[in-house]
Amino acid sequence: MLLHKAVPEKAQEFAGYPLELVVLHTTTNGTLQALRTAADLAQGLGARIRLLVLQAVPYALPLTEPNVSLEFTQRRFRTLAAGSGVDTYVDIRLGRDQETMLKSAVEPDSVVVVGKLRKQSWFSKENRLLKQLKRMGYQVVVSTEGDKTAA
Repeated sequence: MLLHKAVPEKAQEFAGYPLELVVLHTTTNGTLQALRTAADLAQGLGARIRLLVLQAVPYALPLTEPNVSLEFTQRRFRTLAAGSGVDTYVDIRLGRDQETMLKSAVEPDSVVVVGKLRKQSWFSKENRLLKQLKRMGYQVVVSTEGDKTAA
């Protein structure tokens, strides 16, 4: 499966950090919460923060031509990251399958921070994502309104 890493230019600035916190984009509000949580965790640890955006491209389109323009996506997430007040590397990945994109973008045992906006039911999209991340071997931190809990 071919994957395309869309925004590599800032990666060199972040080389050499001993720890990376990966903020996985879910929703705008959830991502902002997760960025704040990651910033709190990164303080004093010398950790870098990477905002990972997984953009699924329909099979009818070439991987290099997603249905939402890459330029728009780049502007949107750079603005989101800048608004968080945290120095963040935005990493946009294009692919067909979320799990394949995650495996190519995040090392096993990495710390992945996600935002949680509402109570989750057993079969909710958020709950399935958390289970998938844990199954893949990631250390998951869930950011909720007012508190931070490790999942």
